[in-house]
Amino acid sequence: MDYRLRIDGQDHAVSVPEDMPLLWVLRDVLGLTGTKFGCGAGLCGACTVHLDGAAARSCLTPVSMATGKEIVTIAGLSSTRVGRAVQGAWLAQDVVQCGYCQPGQMLSAAALLTDNSDPSDDEIDAGMSGNICRCGTYQRIRAAIRHAADELSA
Repeated sequence: MDYRLRIDGQDHAVSVPEDMPLLWVLRDVLGLTGTKFGCGAGLCGACTVHLDGAAARSCLTPVSMATGKEIVTIAGLSSTRVGRAVQGAWLAQDVVQCGYCQPGQMLSAAALLTDNSDPSDDEIDAGMSGNICRCGTYQRIRAAIRHAADELSA
């Protein structure tokens, strides 16, 4: 089937099966490799993107469900004030260790801060619970989210 997708502010036309996961459209069809493959079952969060501002697991989202929605990947995260604050906080807090999970972590953090501009530690933990970091940088991730929240409130 033919689909028109709006990804990071650009329109893309693809011809793929309707049940093809958005992750594979992004990575294999369009060559947008910033979105990572982790588990393929929606459990690790590495493939997180935004669909109309909400965090979504692209490995579980059929391309047919993404049509007509604004798709934001890590490459487009800096297009929003919240996204820029999150990216800056990640650098300021030296969050990244191996970095593989970080695109999904940052997109989840941006969605969290869009919904809740001043989350408590418990709310951060709950909001980020679907994202796994095998390097264990959870304390730095929480600190970066607090940092971004502070920046956004200034």
